[in-house]
Amino acid sequence: MTNIGEKVVCLVAYHIFFMLFVWSYWKTIFTLPMNPSKEFHLSYSDKESLEREPRGESQQEVLRRAAKDLPIYTRTMSGAIRYCDRCHLVKPDRCHHCSVCDKCILKMDHHCPWVNNCVGFSNYKFFLLFLAYSLLYCLFIAATDLQYFIKFWTNGLPDTQAKFHIMFLFFAAAMFSVSLSSLFGYHCWLVSKNKSTLEVFRAPIFRHRTDKNGFSLGFSKNLRQVFGDEKKYWLLPVFSSLGDGCSFPTCLVNQDPEQASTPGGLNSSSKNENHLFPAKPLRDSQSHLLTDTPSWSETTAKAEKGKVGMSNPALTMENET
Repeated sequence: MTNIGEKVVCLVAYHIFFMLFVWSYWKTIFTLPMNPSKEFHLSYSDKESLEREPRGESQQEVLRRAAKDLPIYTRTMSGAIRYCDRCHLVKPDRCHHCSVCDKCILKMDHHCPWVNNCVGFSNYKFFLLFLAYSLLYCLFIAATDLQYFIKFWTNGLPDTQAKFHIMFLFFAAAMFSVSLSSLFGYHCWLVSKNKSTLEVFRAPIFRHRTDKNGFSLGFSKNLRQVFGDEKKYWLLPVFSSLGDGCSFPTCLVNQDPEQASTPGGLNSSSKNENHLFPAKPLRDSQSHLLTDTPSWSETTAKAEKGKVGMSNPALTMENET
């Protein structure tokens, strides 16, 4: 590379990729995982009641009373209220207890040893950008080093120890590029489907049944949940995700044939379309994602809630991590 213009371009591009890579890596590491808000924690009286009652329906009654006004739709495999007996709280949707951090993490994806932190609602965007910029960084190094790597094998380089550094640099950048591309592609797929790594291995269980696409709202809205509405922040490691991590828009992709009658305005011809669950209040930044989709009326939601409560079998408490 003899042209001064090429050198300047490569130097500027290198430092841009490097700074974005370090910035996103720093944010992924040092952003504290978000925990459920105080509304999900049991009161002192509820804790006492739970400890006094024998395991079974009586404990579930305490949990149902504590969770009646909370925006939760998911259950355990046995249909019980999701409760963490270590944190003493009702788990929000998509929240899981991390055995490493020993706390419940909102929208937990996984605990990453490479960043020594839980990847969840508060830093998932940063983690995704970290993968993207580290991949671009490695590809840039491999591309600019390629011509010297070829010269190494054709004896076109001076016979010094530096040529072995060139060979090692190319191999390291190329190998990291391969591994990062597969990991980044996988997480891009997760974003497009609005899933977490944990939800891929264990699909969320809703009141009616297991539904692996229960949180998917379509590609565009799924993307906006992670990156936000303002596109100018999408490529920067600054927090712009929608919502508070405790409540999420949900939709029933495959409607339960035994579910109560379809609300007004939705006939049987629309059974293949996405339908919303009777929704409890969402934050403004989340609820607008649903404005262009037919929603249940408040009165219908109350009626359906009563029917679901009558049709469901007795729930038993089950702890899950």
